[in-house]
Amino acid sequence: MSEPPSHIPGEASRRAPAPQPPEPGLNIVSTPIGNLRDITLRALDALAGADRIYAEDTRIAARLLDAYGISARVLPYHDHNGAKMRPGILEALAAGERVVLISDAGTPLISDPGYKLVREAVEAGHPVRALPGASALLTGLAAAGLPSDAFFFAGFLPPKSGARRNRLSELATVPGTLVFYETGPRIAACLVDVAAALGNRDVVVARELTKKFEEYRRGPASEIARHYEEAGAPRGEITLIVAPPGEPSASDVDVDAELAALIPSEGVKGAASLLAQQTGLNKRDLYARAQAIKDGKA
Repeated sequence: MSEPPSHIPGEASRRAPAPQPPEPGLNIVSTPIGNLRDITLRALDALAGADRIYAEDTRIAARLLDAYGISARVLPYHDHNGAKMRPGILEALAAGERVVLISDAGTPLISDPGYKLVREAVEAGHPVRALPGASALLTGLAAAGLPSDAFFFAGFLPPKSGARRNRLSELATVPGTLVFYETGPRIAACLVDVAAALGNRDVVVARELTKKFEEYRRGPASEIARHYEEAGAPRGEITLIVAPPGEPSASDVDVDAELAALIPSEGVKGAASLLAQQTGLNKRDLYARAQAIKDGKA
């Protein structure tokens, strides 16, 4: 009796596919960005069946493998040792080994090491395949509430303000949503530069995605910058999503008119909460404004 296919078009199979050890070649494997349950079954098969695994940080990789009881040979591959390690990896591929590349979290090569290795493996004629999975870029974009039909991922912006503004100015006319990775200590200054270089566009700061303290903060760039200037640098990794040019901003909303329309059905608290969710504006400020409107003091 033949084995069931690994994927079935149309109606889904009622039988789970059998484990699929990785095929010989270079396998680019996505790993969780926070929640360990976000590992795919196919990724686990690849990690368990690899002849060798290359990881950006072997200690982080060990925690993932230990969580799933996987014992494997893990070697370091990162920006600082890549040139030294690639010849050995290419020799392993030439010998028919099943090689897996992972990064600290998410999809390798997305602002992570690996591009040169993939290029050299392809040029040498070795099979290269990517196993899809978690990505902070796509996770943040999917829940941002900004247009996602066209977007441009620009990785990390320069750390210094002058260079950062220059880079943002270069991206000002991109006809799509902009996505960046950023750090907590730099996010306030970065948002100030976004507002200066791109205008006060709506932004979404997506932080600690899939983790316990996951947070999405939405609103005009200047307002979100002010929040972090007052509250201090947030912890964790950040995906910053910026609205495309011409997209209506939360700052363009006629707040009083929106609140007045919502208060009869939602009440003061409900109206403020709902409009805060829709616009990213501060809920306490909206509550105070809604109360003033209800009391006839607006």
